[in-house]
Amino acid sequence: MASKKSDGKQLAQNKKASHDYFIEDTYEAGIVLMGTEIKALRMGKANIGDAFATIRNGEMFIHNMHISPFEQGNRHNPTDPTRARKLLLHKQQIHKLLGQSKQEGYSIVPLKIYVRNGYAKLLIGLGKGKKQFDKRDTAAKRDAQRDIQRALREKQKVAR
Repeated sequence: MASKKSDGKQLAQNKKASHDYFIEDTYEAGIVLMGTEIKALRMGKANIGDAFATIRNGEMFIHNMHISPFEQGNRHNPTDPTRARKLLLHKQQIHKLLGQSKQEGYSIVPLKIYVRNGYAKLLIGLGKGKKQFDKRDTAAKRDAQRDIQRALREKQKVAR
């Protein structure tokens, strides 16, 4: 199941992940939701910018993923917006991630939330933390690529 792409509608994305980590491997996980959380997700009321994943007792959980309460939902029994939510993965995948995340500098990072076949899915990645000079190097490469594209567009305009 490694390296799956999302086919469904993207609901939230962690833009800081590619800036702070080298993503080496990705996994698709289901999310255990309660009540009207799926309705709030479909309305785009999710934030995974500060979220992180942990493994406890052979189960994976995501922490600090914020899903705002659904306004027309159950007001008498609201759920905590940042509660730990269980992720659904195969046992082999959890063991593999546990072994790899124990290495120095590796983390399990949520990348994006999307809906596939009516189910909320979370794309998680095994990321190695970037150092400050790596971040500067990535930014310099991105700027150089942007300058190259700009020069090519200018050249095409002159050729017309």
